Amino acid sequence: MGSIFFGWDIGLIGGVLALESFQQYFGLDKKSAAERADLNGNIVAVLQGGCFFGALFTGYLSGRFGRKPCLLASGVIYLIGSLIQSIVGLGSSPGVGLRVLYFSRFLGGIGVGMVSALVPSYAIRGRCTGGIQLANNIGIMLSFWVNYSASKDIAFGEMQWRIPFIVQMVPGVLFVFAILFQPESPRWLVEHEYYDQAATALAFTARVSPDDIIVTQTIKEIRVDFVGRDKLPILTQVKGMVESSSIALRCFIPSLVMFFQQWTGTNAINYFSPQIFAGLGINGTTSGLLATGVYGIVKVVAVGLVLAFAVEGIGRKKCLIIGGLGQGLMMLWIGGYSAIHPFGKAVPASYVSIVAVYLYAVFYCVGWGHFRNWVVAGEVAPNHLRPAALSIAVGVNWLFSFTISKLTPIMLEKITYGTFLLFGFCCLIMALWAYIFLPETTGYALEDVRYLFERDVILRLFIGKRRAKPVEELRKRENSSTIGSVAESPRASSESTMNSSGHVLSSS
Repeated sequence: MGSIFFGWDIGLIGGVLALESFQQYFGLDKKSAAERADLNGNIVAVLQGGCFFGALFTGYLSGRFGRKPCLLASGVIYLIGSLIQSIVGLGSSPGVGLRVLYFSRFLGGIGVGMVSALVPSYAIRGRCTGGIQLANNIGIMLSFWVNYSASKDIAFGEMQWRIPFIVQMVPGVLFVFAILFQPESPRWLVEHEYYDQAATALAFTARVSPDDIIVTQTIKEIRVDFVGRDKLPILTQVKGMVESSSIALRCFIPSLVMFFQQWTGTNAINYFSPQIFAGLGINGTTSGLLATGVYGIVKVVAVGLVLAFAVEGIGRKKCLIIGGLGQGLMMLWIGGYSAIHPFGKAVPASYVSIVAVYLYAVFYCVGWGHFRNWVVAGEVAPNHLRPAALSIAVGVNWLFSFTISKLTPIMLEKITYGTFLLFGFCCLIMALWAYIFLPETTGYALEDVRYLFERDVILRLFIGKRRAKPVEELRKRENSSTIGSVAESPRASSESTMNSSGHVLSSS
């Protein structure tokens, strides 16, 4: 449910901005095209600003107070922001109402950002993370269809654009209600030495007794994982991210894939799809929202098919390459069409371009969709530095989501078809980067991923006749050296002597 309301808030605003009743109420219809583009960018981007700050502090707050209280707080903040959005302008002028809309979207964004940082932490591999992306796209799709219904079935007036803001509170209410009955994270409870509560939480999840052998064994394993391990402060983790070139690369990749994901242009379509479809020849607000709703369905179906057949079967690297190439070609087609037909009139090629938008959604779900990035980020980051690496990655994600949301309407106004060409070439660059610099992590245990970055990362491709050494060989070599060190330790211990000052020269 958290991912659903996360997606709902993302998909809602583009359709609301397209409603003539909204534009008239806030005087957007009287603005110049440049002024309207700037205001639209502000209304969309202020949510991402809230998301950035919400995600930024969630790691500390969840570690201090627990995951469940933070999830509850995120839901409540989201609901308060949504409620204020639905009543903006009542009893005040539209100008004051617009400022209140900015504030309420920033506030709601804090809740969305907290959820975006917390929910993926429960699952970082394969289909589990894919389920988060599926729920996210379901939320986007539902918001698209609510906007379409509001345009089609609600009379022109204030309620036409207020209803979508009111309806977006439904997933938030369901989320808060569901979280009330969920236990705290067992790992957090064990880390804070609440062992009985941890056993109860695990038993609740497994539907067994707290005294069950599976529960007690799991608690022991979690305790062993924390024994003798001091939790590294975030600042220490950040310093540790540059200990070596391989660690620096592994900590840099999570932020890089989040940066790349934003420059695919997906949020440009999520937020401004009615405007984009209008440029492709779909005339009328309702028709544009219908096309947007179909786009949402395509994304949900595509994510479901990818989860069923491609997550573990094709591999992370190949999916990113295929997705990047497909997205790039579709964006370049849309840009070329818009350059040749700049006036938004429907011609036979318009329908091909509309199909290209839908195919873009399919390739996005195959490659650079959120869950693929979270899987790669979670697997590549070193275990002991993962909190810092992923916290920075989440911040990068929302920072550039803010940037794209602000710039997209301005780019559509100023450089028109160049917007799509820019995103298209970015996608091709991403595919090339994944081909050359990203090792395949599918099929490797998290503990073995580090071997992929030990040496010859680029040579894991077929460049010339040289090949990077297989992970199995690197693991055997390390095990052999470890065994050798253990075998020599008695001798080293026996050779430990006291120097003339009485200090130990060496000790095992």
